[in-house]
Amino acid sequence: MKNSFFRGHGLGNDYLVMDPKELSFRLTPKATRSICDRHWGLGSDGILALVPSKKADFGLRIFNPDGSEAEKSGNGLRIFARYLHATRKTKRPEFTVDTKGGLVHIRLHIDRYGDASAATVQMGAATFRPAALPCTLSADELINHPIEAAGRSLRFTGVSVGNPHCVLFKSGGEQWTREELLELGPALEHHALFPKRTNVQLAVPTGPQELYILIWERGAGETQASGSSSCAAASAAVRLGLVKSPVTVKMPGGTLAIDVAKDFRLTMKGPVAEVARGTLSPSFIRSLK
Repeated sequence: MKNSFFRGHGLGNDYLVMDPKELSFRLTPKATRSICDRHWGLGSDGILALVPSKKADFGLRIFNPDGSEAEKSGNGLRIFARYLHATRKTKRPEFTVDTKGGLVHIRLHIDRYGDASAATVQMGAATFRPAALPCTLSADELINHPIEAAGRSLRFTGVSVGNPHCVLFKSGGEQWTREELLELGPALEHHALFPKRTNVQLAVPTGPQELYILIWERGAGETQASGSSSCAAASAAVRLGLVKSPVTVKMPGGTLAIDVAKDFRLTMKGPVAEVARGTLSPSFIRSLK
């Protein structure tokens, strides 16, 4: 159908999937902001756009609600995989997807209803090198570095999993609060150390193989869950010796399983759900131009 959309979520992190070839308008930053607006548009944590690829079976571009573009999204990749299967763009249970944050391999888990209700994603390798985020600090690796934000002296570990992350830990059973996330998230996202901005995770080890995280996503703000954030936090925690792999990462929206290999290659497994399919109205489309 012309101007159609597919809505799905991964643990409450919701995305719209669209095929630009089927749209009568361009997915400009203005159009993306309007569509993702939760009061004046459809509402979404972002838009996943199917694009051609010469490197993989499918290509994917990821647009944030503020109109900016993300390199990679773990929840987005699971939603995109479900879309491909549900709309019969593929019948295969395994395929590759080309993102701006690198090529990934996806394996679908089909339930008794024939739906791809979960997926395992090979997310690539984590790196702590400043140039990969990028970060302007001069260091071999961004491991437990001091940082000033929102009037507080903190320590962070910088991780790239194809997109940038700033991970902060509390230990000794002390929890981060939502108020701290709303204060520190935007301050760290726009910190001068991160010229292309960054995602932020406030993490607490809650067991020998378990983390709890709160998430502030670059270009989206507070989110209930994030696959790439889970990968980043798990990688940082393993690197610092706070947990061992495989890591169960718990978030307000639910739980993901992250395997961190010795070379920091990451495998993520988690659920995915379809919510709705539909079409944008002609009058709404006119407002996008």
